[in-house]
Amino acid sequence: MKFRLLLLSLVLAIFTVLPAIAQDATPEASAAATAAVAAPACVTNYDASVDYFPDKVEPDYSKGWTVEYHKNYKVVDVTTPWPGATAKDAFRYVLVECGTPKPTGYDGAEFIQIPVGKVIALGTSYIPQLKELGVLDDLIGVDSFDFFNTPEVVQMIADKKLIAVGSGSSVNVEAVLNADPGLILTFGSGSPDYDAHPALIQAGAPVVVASDYVEQTPLGQAEWVKFTSMFYDREAVANTVFGEKADAYNKLVDLTKGVTDKPTVLWNAYSSYANAWSIPGSESFAAHYVNDAGGTLVLGDDPKLQGNNNALPFDFEAVYDAGLNADIWMPGVFGVNTLGDLLAQDARYADFAAFKDDHVYNYDARTSPKGGDDYFENGVANPQDVLADLIKIFHPDLLPDHTLIYFRQIPPATK
Repeated sequence: MKFRLLLLSLVLAIFTVLPAIAQDATPEASAAATAAVAAPACVTNYDASVDYFPDKVEPDYSKGWTVEYHKNYKVVDVTTPWPGATAKDAFRYVLVECGTPKPTGYDGAEFIQIPVGKVIALGTSYIPQLKELGVLDDLIGVDSFDFFNTPEVVQMIADKKLIAVGSGSSVNVEAVLNADPGLILTFGSGSPDYDAHPALIQAGAPVVVASDYVEQTPLGQAEWVKFTSMFYDREAVANTVFGEKADAYNKLVDLTKGVTDKPTVLWNAYSSYANAWSIPGSESFAAHYVNDAGGTLVLGDDPKLQGNNNALPFDFEAVYDAGLNADIWMPGVFGVNTLGDLLAQDARYADFAAFKDDHVYNYDARTSPKGGDDYFENGVANPQDVLADLIKIFHPDLLPDHTLIYFRQIPPATK
């Protein structure tokens, strides 16, 4: 959720940001969570000629996973579990329908019995998927209680129906095993010092690296609802839900295709910690959003950004020269309520035209009390709404009746 690794700074839209500290599970919460979910039904009279998966999914936009269906099991590969992953880093999961025989010939794969039932989600972006699939009641644990915005989860936390098991390498393996989940959803960075899955795999827990945040397109990221659906045999629901979102998103893209007056958009802000300003590459998540909304990224024509799906570091002076007259600035900063707060971070921001014209927008319109941005939770699952926000900001005449959902205009200090 809010845990941000320097090595993953290129994926600010992930979609998935975790806290660095673990929280101990209380016995009361653990008992409540364990009792809340009934075991899924199993096949009682197995028939080898029956296709137990009449509804199927396939990725149309996602690049990080594949699936091969068999009559009583599914072979799911996570091909890009983290940025820069190679073939040797891929994960294979064999999902076997409960009550049917386990197949042979998949050495090295993790076998998971489906439908999975109880689930622990170590990231906010998985929550909307569970809700859309109609299995949110199966949620028994999360990494931290601090950063959720989904009302149902906030209430489950208040009612002590969930346990908090920590995140990354600080995950409380004992609490996870005691909860006995059928599935644990987490993401990977490729570094054992920061990842939860190595310890969970070693302990024999049914953990799946579901790295939706690696996807470089908004629809590719949202399509991971199909991935999650395979563990619950809810493919038909996922196809319907995602299909509606993709249609809405693509209609918005069509709306901006004829735009000729494209505003220049400055993305991100200078980091004194990294001593750099991260600018999205031409094939990055942010670049797709800006382009689809009818905007032009500052430094988008820089040769080293062409064809790059990462955010690359630039010094302040380079961004200053290129972005001084940008029409709109999307800083993507935390803990900033007014432009005065932003100026306190660096006095040079006052020189930018977007700052002077009050054209600065942040993705923190909806946040939890402890600062969890819904942009990284429900925004990941609803790219059509994020795109509508950006179009409203870039071209307000195209969506006159739209009210911003995830973005807000940062007001001057006097307002």
